[in-house]
Amino acid sequence: MEKVAKSGDGFFLTPHIYTFRIPQVEGGSYVSIKVRWSQKLPYKDSQFRLTVPFSFPTYVIPVGKKIPKREKIQLNVNSGSGTELMIQCSSHPLKELSREVRKLSFVYEAEVPAWSTSDLDFAYTVTSSDLFGGVLLQSPALRDFDEREMFCLYLFPGNKQIRRVFRREVVFVVDISQSMQGLPIENVKNALLASLSKLNPQDSFNIIAFNSESHLFSLKMVLATHGSILKATQWLSSNILTTDGGTNIMQPLKQAMKLLSDTSESIPLVFLITDGSVEDEREICNVVKGCLTSGGSVSPRIFTFGIGLYCNHYLLQMLAQIGRGHYDCTYNADNIELRMERLFTTASSVVLADITMNIPENLDSLELFPSRIPDLSLGSPSIMSGRYKGDFPDTLKVKGRLADMSTFIMDLKVQNAKDMSFDRILTRRQIDILTCHAWLSESKELEDKVAKISLQTSFPSEYTSLILLQTESEKKVPEPMLLQEIFNKISLPKKGDSKTQKLVSLGCLGVGFGNLTATAKNIPPGANEPKSPEGTEILVNAATNCCSLVLDRCCCMCCIQTLSYMNNQCYIVLSQLCTALACCECINCCYELCECF
Repeated sequence: MEKVAKSGDGFFLTPHIYTFRIPQVEGGSYVSIKVRWSQKLPYKDSQFRLTVPFSFPTYVIPVGKKIPKREKIQLNVNSGSGTELMIQCSSHPLKELSREVRKLSFVYEAEVPAWSTSDLDFAYTVTSSDLFGGVLLQSPALRDFDEREMFCLYLFPGNKQIRRVFRREVVFVVDISQSMQGLPIENVKNALLASLSKLNPQDSFNIIAFNSESHLFSLKMVLATHGSILKATQWLSSNILTTDGGTNIMQPLKQAMKLLSDTSESIPLVFLITDGSVEDEREICNVVKGCLTSGGSVSPRIFTFGIGLYCNHYLLQMLAQIGRGHYDCTYNADNIELRMERLFTTASSVVLADITMNIPENLDSLELFPSRIPDLSLGSPSIMSGRYKGDFPDTLKVKGRLADMSTFIMDLKVQNAKDMSFDRILTRRQIDILTCHAWLSESKELEDKVAKISLQTSFPSEYTSLILLQTESEKKVPEPMLLQEIFNKISLPKKGDSKTQKLVSLGCLGVGFGNLTATAKNIPPGANEPKSPEGTEILVNAATNCCSLVLDRCCCMCCIQTLSYMNNQCYIVLSQLCTALACCECINCCYELCECF
């Protein structure tokens, strides 16, 4: 990293806008950008849903030159399962090119009078009336540093709800420190009340609000009757909205585990919501492990929800792994209700619990991610992956416990999956899980392993940085290769030598391991985030305030056009403005504009 030129221009303006500078682009050049990412498909009402940004508002259309408006979408679906796919909806007129049992291929292409104003929305169902699953095998890639074979195990709840869900006992552990004041705590309250309304009268609940101290709704679990929920609503209004004090996660978690220690014929749930970090996080994980191993016949499931960048998202993921639960987060307060309710739906609709698989005798070794198989819920399929050495059998036996406390056993068919890209599907989860363990154990060996996986697959991690590789003019960008091969093929630039610059570091794209200082100062999520690069900051400052000032110089007309847009639109408009009107008077005007604000 010391040999690579640094650039401050790689930066998230918002959680959905990433900006960076492409150096030395001459006037009249054509710049082609290829963006590759992977995203988790939401699963709701037995449907997988794909949403891809495909709207092009006027404020992102280049000014001046007319360009042909041709749109194209090519969509290939491979469910991985051996059951038929059913298309539920599509926002664009996709033409079917091919159809197989588990694979579909579509295309949409058209010359249009105006660019698309709607995102691609596509939903499909993997048809099955009852629980089903399977195992997929694949050999490692040619340059994979890990030579063990790969496998993916999946379990689906089925389309028809013929299985009874477990009775629920849930304790909500809610951060009410001063940093949660305003919109975050209001949205948390709304999501919590919506979750309570979904409980049945035979379910039970409790609420622990915490800052430096803990505040219990009740000293024992309470049945989810209409009267109890009404009392909880009143209690929340008088307690949870009065945010104050610091953050102490250990004490309320211990209290929640104690409240659920005598559970037998239900699924006990701990639902932790926080926006902060604490100093004793590794101790918290060890204490929770101890509580789970020494608890009753059914150990509590832990579901965690992080808000903003200041909480340690790897602590929350680690707690969810230890407690066979799930984790989710949001960096935008407006999304808290939606994502919390979705997480609670997954937590509260378990149909198969305590899932285990029989380790085949012919395997020399097996590594599973995550190591403890989460419960199967109507709100989410269970997908595990891992590496192995040896001979995998033709079938794999899994078993679990149903809501009537009976044992459910299923034989999963094992298939080779040469037509699927495991590294694109499974790597993100593997990196996150290994990073959690590297953080908890403070293992340099695990950190190095994560870095190797990141460099090999081009998935960001906490231990690697994104780089911008400048290729020679009119030469094709090379195929993905290991970072060391890039270093071998290029001559590294000397410091300050912009003419020979070949490699630019755009920094780490990880979320970090929390911010103890911001938590101690009770800084709200989103406030006092790292400063953007100087050039970007000028545009952002101008764009953010462009609606509050009437201008009378050469930039006036351009800036006034942004009045009908807010936030993201303004960022992009002003970026185009300074590019399209690259004259001294206009640029001076923009600088004066920022100084006025």
